[in-house]
Amino acid sequence: MIGRLHGNLAELEGNLALVDCNGVGYEVMLPEMVVAALPGIGEPTTLIVRQIFREDGTTLYGFVEPFQRRIFDLLLGVNGCGPKAALALIGQVGCDAVATAVLAQDSRMLMRATGVGAKLAERIILELKNRIHEEALLRKIETQTAKSRKPEREDELVDALLALGYRRAEAESAAIDARTAADGVQDQLRHALRVLKR
Repeated sequence: MIGRLHGNLAELEGNLALVDCNGVGYEVMLPEMVVAALPGIGEPTTLIVRQIFREDGTTLYGFVEPFQRRIFDLLLGVNGCGPKAALALIGQVGCDAVATAVLAQDSRMLMRATGVGAKLAERIILELKNRIHEEALLRKIETQTAKSRKPEREDELVDALLALGYRRAEAESAAIDARTAADGVQDQLRHALRVLKR
């Protein structure tokens, strides 16, 4: 499986990029927001990649942030949501807006993406409303970590829970439980979310 590409941007046609990695060119499908963030032709670029195998071939889908790929993967898990619709949601609506729309059960926001109708939008909300809470927590942690040179994971975990609407007392209690039960930040977030859902 190809998970990451680092090379020079050789060509760009629409949302299809050709990345030259030491003489080997990889074609990568990109959401619109990633296309807008690409450097100029011939410049170095790094893409986080999801490789999808199908009967008619293999396709690479590229992103600039882990959060974008995680949302892409979640969307692909929804019945009836293929790569094309998932790319449209990420590229036209935005990952943060998609997560917010799912949490707020705002199907109209999701329907702004090309190819996403009312039924698919409602299905995305129904199937992802529980899992998107976890992604929102991870996103909060990643954003805060990027802003801080020396992140304090304990405070970030509590802050992420507070941002999702939990009371400070229950957020702090869940964070303490999570830190004793798990080592990694992501595992701690997942544990805290499970504790709060009890």
